[in-house]
Amino acid sequence: MKKTEWPIRWDLLLRYRLIEIIALWEGRLTTNHICHSFGIGRQQASKDINTYLRELAPNNLVYDRHLKGYIPADGFKPVVTQGLASEYLDLVSRHQNLSQTFESLDIGLPNSHLLRQPQPLARPELVRPLIAAIRQGRQLSAVYMSLDTPNPEHGILEPHTLVCSDRGWHVRGWCHNRQDYRDFLVTRFRAPMALLAERSEHTQQRDEQWNRRVTLVLQPNQRLDSHQRALIAHDYGMPTDQLRLDVRAALVPHLLRQMGLGPESASSNPLLHPLEVATEITAPQVTDKAYHSTPEACY
Repeated sequence: MKKTEWPIRWDLLLRYRLIEIIALWEGRLTTNHICHSFGIGRQQASKDINTYLRELAPNNLVYDRHLKGYIPADGFKPVVTQGLASEYLDLVSRHQNLSQTFESLDIGLPNSHLLRQPQPLARPELVRPLIAAIRQGRQLSAVYMSLDTPNPEHGILEPHTLVCSDRGWHVRGWCHNRQDYRDFLVTRFRAPMALLAERSEHTQQRDEQWNRRVTLVLQPNQRLDSHQRALIAHDYGMPTDQLRLDVRAALVPHLLRQMGLGPESASSNPLLHPLEVATEITAPQVTDKAYHSTPEACY
């Protein structure tokens, strides 16, 4: 196998990823998938497949003359993807989003529909200064609204990371008013926001809760019967009836909320909350402040 030069050119990497995702999850890859997705000719698409097989993964694909396409080999191993279902779902999602704008677009993906929940709307004019402050390591003069009070609060923020989840965006950074690292919902910022000349002193590297990794152990809700618990374990791929997630301590409350595992889930219908936290979060421990904090209450 020829040694591949890394990093691979971005546009070529995207085409290689499409090759792996389509072959793995649909079981048949043709040049049409690449041609229609990237607007290139059949000759270039064929060259991409051959280059992928020659330089990255010689044993991943086999040409099936009956199907007139490439199928994953028995020993298929992802090289430029992780082999996760979410990668295929993301591809389908992008196809759906484009199809809503360009109704005649057809890249050969199956009929599908992605159900999206409404998300808080982030305004570009408020996101831009946040991103600029993060990239440049600068302090930001900001106005923030909280559910705790109807009055806007003015302060200085040192943002270090923009976090995106299924429930929207929040930014994490040092709050001068609270003298602590906090989470801020992007939609709660109000104009005016101003990028300051002062450099941030409280960086991501100094954020203890951000840099601490914890293991979150989930299991089927024990209030379900044995048949139901077995089904849930199979759904989530739990060989030992447990699912272990490595996550930043600062993101634990967000992940639990996103999965519907807040405090209210303990007393609700287990069929609506089929998962539960199996054990206490393992060492290093998450402090009560991090576990119970909510972005709505920050700043």
